[in-house]
Amino acid sequence: MQDQMTAQQTADYLGVCLDTVYRMARKKEIPHYKIRRRVYFSKTAIDDWIKKQEQVNYKNETKVSSF
Repeated sequence: MQDQMTAQQTADYLGVCLDTVYRMARKKEIPHYKIRRRVYFSKTAIDDWIKKQEQVNYKNETKVSSF
């Protein structure tokens, strides 16, 4: 599966440290799946998640600046 990324690949892709990726996965803040004890991330799901984060942040910024 080419869409599949390891935690390290995901950390590199997002520009964060590996511990951050694991912490976010543990708190269910980032889309992931497990196969036994290994954690994997779908690049497509990560890209969609990033887009959603951008939309949420944009909406929050426009609400704050309108006051």
